[in-house]
Amino acid sequence: MKIKEMTFEFPEKPYKSDYKIILGDALENLNTIEDEKFDLVITSPPYNVGKEYEIKKSIEAYLLDQEKVIEELIRVTSSNGNICWQVGNYVEKGEIYPLDIFYYQIFKKHNLKLRNRIVWHFGHGLHASNRFSGRYETILWFTKSDNYIFNLDNVRVPAKYPGKRHFKGPKKGELSGIPKGKNPADVWEIVKKDWENELWDIPNVKSNHPEKTEHPCQYPIELVERCVLALTDEGSWVLDPFAGVGSTMIASIKNNRNVIGIEKEKKYVEITKQRIDKLFKGKLKLRPINQSIHIPSPNDKVAALPQEWLSTYFHKYCDLTFL
Repeated sequence: MKIKEMTFEFPEKPYKSDYKIILGDALENLNTIEDEKFDLVITSPPYNVGKEYEIKKSIEAYLLDQEKVIEELIRVTSSNGNICWQVGNYVEKGEIYPLDIFYYQIFKKHNLKLRNRIVWHFGHGLHASNRFSGRYETILWFTKSDNYIFNLDNVRVPAKYPGKRHFKGPKKGELSGIPKGKNPADVWEIVKKDWENELWDIPNVKSNHPEKTEHPCQYPIELVERCVLALTDEGSWVLDPFAGVGSTMIASIKNNRNVIGIEKEKKYVEITKQRIDKLFKGKLKLRPINQSIHIPSPNDKVAALPQEWLSTYFHKYCDLTFL
């Protein structure tokens, strides 16, 4: 496949970033990139579920192909760099294959170190009938060494008890917290400002999401943005080898990181171009990083129990012996 690089020029460039979108196959294009260029590789690879941009294979064949890509990604990641691998589940005949478990073995075989397995929870998705409905995916955060970029201060959360003090020992009476806030857990709630409830509860990009495009498995910009803020410095290079419609590119550009995306579907590359253009013009619809998830009012029609269900509901859930 011929490699096509598409670098877009716009009349105004409000962000301090270099960026490039490459139209083509991930593995073929990775072979052309120099060693240790990127401080962060972050992506959501195809899940082998038969979407329009992939050919469904056996789970064994799928993982073998992905390992070839992973080997190249490790090569182009800097010695103090990070790899974030965001995956869900592969489902075959109703059986779940948790992809993060399979991928962990591949990364570990290549001597990477898992720092966190981050759970991303979302409230909406397909409803299952023969098992519980899936409402989470995971991010595996790997490093190449013990010396890695981690900007904790960029992602600290407010302390629950900022006035707490040591109650014994040599520091008795002194404040026990840190003024900048505490270290968030590996399960974060991004539904209140600064993730204060510690659960990655980010809405997935469905029909009513402001960032929605025609991509069937688009992930939200804020999911990437939190990793970019914590795991890179300003001026770092970021790579997304399965760039889709450019969520990683936008998250990187708006935070003054340099970024390269690789995407084999031309229509998604064109959408990426349009989204970056809108970003520069201040017209791109984004979900703010600290925006609370909407909770319907009890008075909202969609939140009220339908009249048709009232009889069934009361008979099933209410004790009528005292009525």
